[in-house]
Amino acid sequence: MTTAPGTPDAHVGTPPAAAPAARRVLAQAAFEARMILRNGEQVLVTAIVPVLALVGLVQGTFVELDTGGASRVDFLAPGILALAVMTASFTSQAIATAFDRRNGVLRLMATTPLGRGGLLAGKVLGVLAVEAVQVVLIGAAALALGWHPDPAGLALALVGVVLGTGAFTALALLVAGTLRAEAVLALANLLLLVLALGGGVVVPADRLPGPVAAVATWLPSGALGDVLRGALVDGTLPLVPVLVLAAWTVGLGALTARLFRWH
Repeated sequence: MTTAPGTPDAHVGTPPAAAPAARRVLAQAAFEARMILRNGEQVLVTAIVPVLALVGLVQGTFVELDTGGASRVDFLAPGILALAVMTASFTSQAIATAFDRRNGVLRLMATTPLGRGGLLAGKVLGVLAVEAVQVVLIGAAALALGWHPDPAGLALALVGVVLGTGAFTALALLVAGTLRAEAVLALANLLLLVLALGGGVVVPADRLPGPVAAVATWLPSGALGDVLRGALVDGTLPLVPVLVLAAWTVGLGALTARLFRWH
């Protein structure tokens, strides 16, 4: 059926319908993963530095470690994996998102149907894709050094990786969406350094000095390290660290959804 000349067509000018939410999130996830993997500096920080740290700590004798009877590589590999999760999901995401916000990229994204929840979900999935690459590289290096993870804990470790990625990605968006880009750049690097040294990541919280240990146990970094060590060394899923990590994931996600600013 055609319309008479001069009669407006009801379909002309009608904006296209938005894609389903799942498709929007997956498209954002693919974009996030590509951006990280195409950036040489990001690949250096998220993949190469953790591998070098693992090799240096396992082969070097400059750091004395109480491994509790485990081999040096078995003790260190889960902590290095936890550190890699933090670099990919927190430091890189916080800095990239903060500068996207300053440069107006997020303001344009705010006009799309993605929304804050979709942005967070897309970033989490994108980071998980990058972390799959990290796990392959770090795992290969650890195996070459003699790593023997508990086979029963390999699937359990995914619980910690997913929860840790959610918690630290939410934290990244929280600081990137509320602070100036220059402040985020300094804060993200400072927090990573503090948590790596005293947050119970590489070295368990119970091996740290008293006051530091008491705090590190309840930090997302300490909980993530404990979950991965429990899974990969003992083949178990420690309940309290899982609950602590889940609480951080939910709490930080809620704060991000409420406080995140697009510009």
